[in-house]
Amino acid sequence: GAGFSVTYDAQGEVPDVVPEGNEKRVVHMDLPLGVKVTVFQWANYMDVQIEMSKQPGQDGVCGNFNGNQGDDTTQTIMARVGARVPMSECLLSGHALIEWTHPMDKMMRVECPPATLAAGQAQCTQALGAAGDVVKSCTFDYCFGMNVRARSHAKTYA
Repeated sequence: GAGFSVTYDAQGEVPDVVPEGNEKRVVHMDLPLGVKVTVFQWANYMDVQIEMSKQPGQDGVCGNFNGNQGDDTTQTIMARVGARVPMSECLLSGHALIEWTHPMDKMMRVECPPATLAAGQAQCTQALGAAGDVVKSCTFDYCFGMNVRARSHAKTYA
């Protein structure tokens, strides 16, 4: 198409590890303004890599591109841009399935420092204006968001 290309193959350096029993299925997108997006599709999730130049006001789950990793923690990002993407700004269709399990609840009580837990609950409740599993899931992210294996680790509390 005009200004972009999309290819599908098994090529690309996986940002993590290839999950056992999966083959690499990779979508490469070369987009306008030099943006490159690579999506690794797995059975139950996907890894996404985005390469781009800094944009004015850029901020989000991967940080704010200012070279200071200290202000790119889950807590500081949530403080700057909010706990979740507002539906009015969401580019994806549908709603995310909020899965909350007893092992996640137990892990959060055991491993999340009390001050961090309280701050996460307060920020998530205020930001989301909701209660229940939505706030618990947000608080879990607040406590463990920098740990990509947190949900997997929570299963050890079963």
